[in-house]
Amino acid sequence: MILDQASEWLNEGRKVALATVIETWGSAPQPVGSQLVIDGEGNFIGSVSGGCVEGAVVTEALDAIASGKPKVLAFGVADETAWKVGLACGGKIRVYVEPLGQ
Repeated sequence: MILDQASEWLNEGRKVALATVIETWGSAPQPVGSQLVIDGEGNFIGSVSGGCVEGAVVTEALDAIASGKPKVLAFGVADETAWKVGLACGGKIRVYVEPLGQ
């Protein structure tokens, strides 16, 4: 479903990025392989954290779309940023964000 949405948005001429959970540790909210697709206007479908860090991932995805360069994001309770965006579940996640169709 996520990849179908990405394909549909690309076919509509939208700029798109795909975020994928590539690593988890501890009490992670979503398993490895979970995905979120984001368009250039900040619309998104899917989940990489059950809502905990989606806002931060969308922001980083918009940057990746603009730059055309992928990035790896890390969130965990030891990271002050994680508390700000709500990842207080006790786990850690790493998310790969890649612009598509560029």
